[in-house]
Parts: sequence; C-alpha cells; structure tokens
Amino acid sequence: MARLGYALSSEEHEPRQLVENARAAEGAGFEFALISDHYHPWIDAQGHSPFVWSILGAIAGATTTLEVGTGVTCPMIRTHPAIIAHAAATVGCLMPGRFFLGVGTGENLNEHILGDKWPEHEVRADMLEEAVEVIRLLWDGDQASHQGVYFTVENARIYDVPDPLPLIHVAASGPRAGQLAGRIGDGLIATGPDQDVVDGFRNAGGSGKPMYGQLTLCWAQSRDEAVRTAHRVWPNAAIRGEASQELPVPANFEQLAQMVTPEALGEVIPCGPDPEPVLEKIRAFEAAGFEDIYLHQIGPDQAGFLRFAERELRPAAGRTTEVIAAT
Repeated sequence: MARLGYALSSEEHEPRQLVENARAAEGAGFEFALISDHYHPWIDAQGHSPFVWSILGAIAGATTTLEVGTGVTCPMIRTHPAIIAHAAATVGCLMPGRFFLGVGTGENLNEHILGDKWPEHEVRADMLEEAVEVIRLLWDGDQASHQGVYFTVENARIYDVPDPLPLIHVAASGPRAGQLAGRIGDGLIATGPDQDVVDGFRNAGGSGKPMYGQLTLCWAQSRDEAVRTAHRVWPNAAIRGEASQELPVPANFEQLAQMVTPEALGEVIPCGPDPEPVLEKIRAFEAAGFEDIYLHQIGPDQAGFLRFAERELRPAAGRTTEVIAAT
C-alpha cells in the first residue's frame, strides 16, 4: 500500500515559513519532505522562490528525524554539477542518512538567467547523465578531474562527504526520460501516474527502486473556496505539454493562465473538503506501481490541509502506515 507524502512548495512560502512547515510536519509524525528548487515562481502570485540550499540548512537545524530531498534540482546549467555535489554533500552531513538529491533536466524559467543557451531536451538529457556522473565522482571524496562533453572539473575534492551518501532520484515525464532515470538514478520522481514512464524506468534498471509521485490538490472548507485559491495561486497546473519547460519568465505563464478558467482547473486537480477525489488520484498512482505519493497542497492553509490528511485521507483509505511528508 502506497505511503502518502507532503510537498514543501518553495514558490508559495517565504523562507521562515518553509522551515516552520518542515518542523510542523515532523511534529505531526511525518517522516520526509521534498522541497522544490526554483529561481523563479511559475507566476508572480505565488510570490516566493528562496535559495533551496539555505533553506535545507535551516531545516537541518530545525528537525531531527525528517528526511528531506530536493524535488527537483537541475545540476547542469544555472549551477555546475560540482557545486551541486558540494552543496548536497554538506546537507547530507547536516542530516546524516536523511537527505536525498532529486535531479531533473530543468526549466528555461530557472536556467536561462545567466544567458546560457537553453538546449533541446535530448541535449539536456545527455547533460544530466554527465552531471550525475560528476556528482558521484566527487562524492568518492578523493581529488578528481573530469573532462567531459559538457563539464570540466580540475583537481577538485570534497572533504566533507556524508556517510551514507545521499541517494540520487531522477525526475521523468516521458518514456525516454524514464529510461534515463532507471539507468542513472536510485529512484524515480514523476508528476503523474504515466505507465509508459514507469515501464521505461523499470526496463532500464529501475525495477525494485523507489518511485515518488506528486499529486497536486487544494483543500479548503468548501469546493468553491478551493477552486478560487487554486486558480489564483496555481493556474499553471492546467498548462500541459512542453510549455512548462520552454517558457522563460513568469509573465509568459501568466499569459497562458489567462486562458485557464476556474472550472477547468477544478476538473484537473482535486479541490475542496471531499477526500474521495484525492483518493481516486492516489489509487491511479498505486495502479501504476508508485509506492510513495506526495501531496502538494496549493495555497497558504497548510495547517488545515495537514489536519485533513490526518483525519480524512488516512482513515478513508483504511491506511495504517504513517503519513510521510514530501515537493
């Protein structure tokens, strides 16, 4: 039976609130959290996007048992993989055995800021594979050099390497990306229960490895209130296809979001106090083979959602497993 999780949304909460959300999740018995790593929010109404590595350091000091991972980091354009290897190793030392690194091919929204070329997906996939190679090389803790197609490392050594090393989970949204995740990753992260992604992951070496599925929803006291909140804060949930990877600034997403009606958004994501639409989505992830499903609550009322998860989702699903917090 799948475990339920909770997403820490950096785009919606200021730094101190993210740390408090993590502390509250641990206090409520949640076991782990995924936190998003963005330079920009998707739209200005979300209002935030702090530097994730600072937040992770603060969370490490504010928690004692919560397992935390990035959901996800792009280790190859805006930030060199040698720097990500260093940052992730340090967080791993601060949270021994309870940090993992989630990686993906990124979005133009975040990666264009230094004026670098935004490559096509096939190139980014190759870059990600080499980036993971660099990270694992440096995590050996020895002085190392790397002369690759995309990255160069000269005589670098990370002196503070955690034991155990963090796992590296790879995000995927298509069959070929699923194959890459199975080949180079310790696990899969996906935003939908796509069986083709799962099959690609498993057939390329991912069989038996963990799979994390993100489910976006909006709980509120009424469905109308939830739909209004979701439409104001997260209309990008209804923007499908390659736009989410290709558009460079929040204003572009806002332009597309003008075509998203509240009614249409309410059909895409579960909204309101009824647990059944959420449970239906959870069952779809379970049917695809996901064992870890983390729930992204849209909007400021995280405390109300956590009570809803404890009182409605778990009992309604007949679960005895512990609720897990996850991004």
